[in-house]
Amino acid sequence: MTKTKSKEKNSEKTIKLKTEKFGEIEIDKELIFNFITPIIGFSDLKKYTIIDYKPDSPFKWLQSIEEPELAFPVTLCSFFGIDYQFDIPDDEAQKLGIESADDVFVCNIANIPSSNPEGATINMMAPVVLNLANKKGMQIVLKDTGFEVRYKLFNNKSEE
Repeated sequence: MTKTKSKEKNSEKTIKLKTEKFGEIEIDKELIFNFITPIIGFSDLKKYTIIDYKPDSPFKWLQSIEEPELAFPVTLCSFFGIDYQFDIPDDEAQKLGIESADDVFVCNIANIPSSNPEGATINMMAPVVLNLANKKGMQIVLKDTGFEVRYKLFNNKSEE
């Protein structure tokens, strides 16, 4: 009987999610982020989770909870040695309820062409900012930073 209760408690903390890319997966409900401002171009979708499909990969997936076919590859600039710093505008920080920098997780949506993975780019102008403390998230469009929408991850020296 104890095992049954344990399973019941476990099922209360997780949900099964059918995805196009990963099949059926189980995710922790505590890792679902509510986007108070949607990803650009996807205004109807507000709930996402981060999937670490291959733990040793510098790429993760921002998977929509509401649309199983939608998952964005994301990464951290630091994985590629990119110095990426910006100030979150006060009004955006307030919307996210940010109280401590330790609660902030920033990632960037990647574009990885299947025919040419070395041509991968990331969107540095519009990072995805997640508040780990309250599970709120949003994509913020940074102004006057000089960051690129399509920053090449793998600079090919022969092209320069």
